[in-house]
Amino acid sequence: MRLATLLAAALALSLAASASAAFTPGDPVMGKKVFKKCKACHSLEAGKKKPTGPSLFGVFGRQAGTAEFKFGKSMIAAGEAGLAWTPEAMDAYLKDPKAFLKKTLGVSKVRNKMKFKLKKERQRADVIAYLMSLRE
Repeated sequence: MRLATLLAAALALSLAASASAAFTPGDPVMGKKVFKKCKACHSLEAGKKKPTGPSLFGVFGRQAGTAEFKFGKSMIAAGEAGLAWTPEAMDAYLKDPKAFLKKTLGVSKVRNKMKFKLKKERQRADVIAYLMSLRE
């Protein structure tokens, strides 16, 4: 009986560890605060781009590289290859934009305008939750 309990606990821990690798929704209130790091380059108004980045209003579901903005060739290619923004894709992109595009396109070299990385998982989840809350 004790062995069965230990095995069940080990299985539960294993499942919990693998589940944590998936995207976990964040807190939109905290995400609004985190977005202060992004607003120098990105707008939250529909159709209003900034010189250094596109509007992020309504970004989820949108094909990558199609908003009104002059995107780099790699972002356009990713969109043409079928990349549409989901919370999971945005999470991976914010963690390391260049690495994400390399993996998405299956190439070793990409050109991407976004250099900023949001390294903390919790901050990425929160800013994604905030962006998701800004629907029309």
